[in-house]
Amino acid sequence: MTDKIPYHIVLFPDGNRRWARKRGLSTLRGHQEGYRNLIKFCEWCKKRGVKILTAFGFSTENWKRPKKEVRYLMKLFEQILSQNIKKYQKNTGYHEEGIRIRIIGQKEKLPSSLQKITERIENLTKDCKNLHLNLAVSYGGRWDIVQALQKIVRKKIPAKDITEDLINNHLSTAGLPAPDLVIRAGDEKRISNFVIWQAAYSELYFSNKLWPDFTEKDLDEALREYAYRQRRFGE
Repeated sequence: MTDKIPYHIVLFPDGNRRWARKRGLSTLRGHQEGYRNLIKFCEWCKKRGVKILTAFGFSTENWKRPKKEVRYLMKLFEQILSQNIKKYQKNTGYHEEGIRIRIIGQKEKLPSSLQKITERIENLTKDCKNLHLNLAVSYGGRWDIVQALQKIVRKKIPAKDITEDLINNHLSTAGLPAPDLVIRAGDEKRISNFVIWQAAYSELYFSNKLWPDFTEKDLDEALREYAYRQRRFGE
């Protein structure tokens, strides 16, 4: 462990389908195990003092996957959010100890039932202080930049007044600090169109573990390596 803890972590929980195939299981089972590990990861981050976690859930490209898999993932997101609603309602201290949840991405493309649950959980958990979880659903980094520019154009802001800060303030992560550390599981070494503007100066850590096999010790290893690095922000 280290005292140098990143304030904002971005997580690619990659490898769920490959994990399932290696075990002769359905890809849907892999997504289920991946979700369970994400819940654990949130708790590990809370214990270590991480304040913001932005997790890759479903990309704009993932709509091209088989319809059965897409339907299952949408239902899984509903299940995740519904469980947190129940926790909030049962525990009077949840606003202090619980997780603030926000969905970032093309909310209008989500099933209407998921949109309703999303709005409800965001309102219920808006005052939770322990960890802020951004769950990216139907999200793409290029989409995020385009939609930010579209907002700016609609406001008729002159070209000479368009700055990096202005674009930052129109992204789906507006108001949040840039991520300090990007962790990607699954033995892949790429950004995959995720928070590509926000992560311009983030430290990158790649794990060869498939996401369901990623452990608390693996998180500590990522944090140790982060602590050894000297961030230069392009200088």
